[in-house]
Amino acid sequence: MSHELEERPSQGPPHSTKGGIAAPYVVYLLYVLSLLFGVTAVAGVIIAYIAKRNAPAWLASHYRFQIGTFWIGLLLFGVAIATTPIFGIGVVVAIALMVWLIIRCGYGLRRLGARRPIPVPETWWFGWQRNG
Repeated sequence: MSHELEERPSQGPPHSTKGGIAAPYVVYLLYVLSLLFGVTAVAGVIIAYIAKRNAPAWLASHYRFQIGTFWIGLLLFGVAIATTPIFGIGVVVAIALMVWLIIRCGYGLRRLGARRPIPVPETWWFGWQRNG
């Protein structure tokens, strides 16, 4: 998938600012803020869905990554809630979810700042590629 993002000359180079980069920055920020105020994640995913439609390929990879982050995070949050009564397992799941979210958003922000796509936006992990 990463090769497809870099081989589309009609979409502009990865450093192209066509479409603007403010919206994905806002989405990442809203996701981090969701650790304190959960509802901000909903606003973030709505922005990602709307902005993805007209985004160049490299930015669309960020929006796909952000949309996946929302849905996977929501699933893990449900698992955390459901498993909390079982010896507090949900607390461990919730802590892992927070760490996972911070790493994903940090990596996304780093790639966005470098004007680069997310290499594997559909992953459940962190979005980077293993070499080798």
